[in-house]
Amino acid sequence: MAAMALVTAATAQKILVLYFSETGTTKAVAEELQRQLGADIEAVEAVVPYTGNFQETIERSRRERESGELPAIKPLKSQIADYDVVFLGYPIWFGTYALPIATLVKEQDFAGKTIVPFCTFGSGGLNTSTDALRTALPKAKIQLGYGVRTARVAAAPKELDRFLIENGYKRGKVKKLPKYSAQKPVTDKERAIFDAACSNYQFPLGTPQTVGKRRTPDGTDYKFTVKGRGMNGAETTSTIYVTVGKEPGAKPEFTEVVR
Repeated sequence: MAAMALVTAATAQKILVLYFSETGTTKAVAEELQRQLGADIEAVEAVVPYTGNFQETIERSRRERESGELPAIKPLKSQIADYDVVFLGYPIWFGTYALPIATLVKEQDFAGKTIVPFCTFGSGGLNTSTDALRTALPKAKIQLGYGVRTARVAAAPKELDRFLIENGYKRGKVKKLPKYSAQKPVTDKERAIFDAACSNYQFPLGTPQTVGKRRTPDGTDYKFTVKGRGMNGAETTSTIYVTVGKEPGAKPEFTEVVR
């Protein structure tokens, strides 16, 4: 399929959606991006595939990180030099992009390219992985990215539509979302919303202290400031975003943790 010509104020740009996916979740987001953009698409593949088993992937990734040995990946069919914009996708492992992407950014020349990260995660990691890309690719232009929890991947098509329009990657109009209100102490009702969204997550996410809110066409969003404990036992502060749809009986969902 021919690459899409993205019309901007400056020039037409060619787009590639390039991604690594272990279980198929990131692949689903990549294919939705490709559908909405009409861009070229290619998967990054490890020479020795990861199994898709959570525990085995964690153990292998830990060994590779500790040894400093990056996984070998198969040669790309696409030529990075042919593209202006690369949407770069990956699952979050250990708080950053999956190791096959570490191999990719080491082996390929992204100098002068515009990179738009997108990722899937259990709780968060868009901010940390974007920072890591800026460090690994200092000669590329790393843009604001998109992330979605694996548990909420069904929300990706609608969210991507807004993301792509707001950031000028496709034509269309969307109403700008309001800013969050100032942070205020959490009420019992807001704490119940937080607990309903977060209590079933596999790891403790902490205790909400303050919250800001905004109403959107789809419902109400909450921005909680949360105190908890890190892996080393030290006290940490994070921001946890929760959304509640406007439909009657809609259940609160947490959308992202920013640590």
